[in-house]
Amino acid sequence: MGEFVTLEVKDGVGTIRLDRPPVNALNAQVTAELAELAKEATERDDVRAVILYGGEKTFAGGADIKEMATRTYPEIAKFGANLTGALAAIANIPKPVVAAITGYALGGGLELALTADWRVAGDNVKVGQPEIQLGVIPGAGGTQRLARLIGPSKTKDIVYTGRFVKAEEALQLGIVDQVVAPDDVYAAAHKWAAQFANGPAVALRAAKAAIDGGLDMDLPNALRLESHLFAALWATEDQKNGMQSFIENGPGKATFEGK
Repeated sequence: MGEFVTLEVKDGVGTIRLDRPPVNALNAQVTAELAELAKEATERDDVRAVILYGGEKTFAGGADIKEMATRTYPEIAKFGANLTGALAAIANIPKPVVAAITGYALGGGLELALTADWRVAGDNVKVGQPEIQLGVIPGAGGTQRLARLIGPSKTKDIVYTGRFVKAEEALQLGIVDQVVAPDDVYAAAHKWAAQFANGPAVALRAAKAAIDGGLDMDLPNALRLESHLFAALWATEDQKNGMQSFIENGPGKATFEGK
């Protein structure tokens, strides 16, 4: 467990919790702790799904500008590489990951949220990539994951202007997937994650690998990846249990061991 980032696990759901008041700014220590807990969440068998959460007030207000402002080029290059690596480690957690967004997800905070498979936001939330207002650009996925999610033109509008996007517009654009009352954000995220706690973990891992990996390939190679991952699941107990249960009891009644 880190000083600013912790992992709490209950009933198969792991919550990676940022707690660096007042706005969970992402400094070097937070970055390192995120990377370490992404590794732990990946390796722990009792973690079947993950929630990214910054608490009731703010998901993450962005990088620590006071810390960044006086860095030299070699220092910021190292920090940028470390932050990109930490967020990639979260994006690569081979389990369903949901971001529970409260308050603000700005700059590096939105980049962190973009690593998730699903994003739940409060109806008072604002998101954005305001780095242009500081004379720089997003440096840990804001120009890449966002463009892959909502397309280049909409991403350019958000990045070029640095404007804050309110929850309803974020939902319409596809930046977030569900909008709820502010007090219900964590509960809604937990509900989404909990449905996978007893699911076929190996198949879920394969589904994530197929979708995310396929996006980086042309269609013929992506289809080959999907076919390979599909066939490999015949080596799992979950495939045998799932299909036998379907034959005997109908759909949706299988018990999975995640093996």
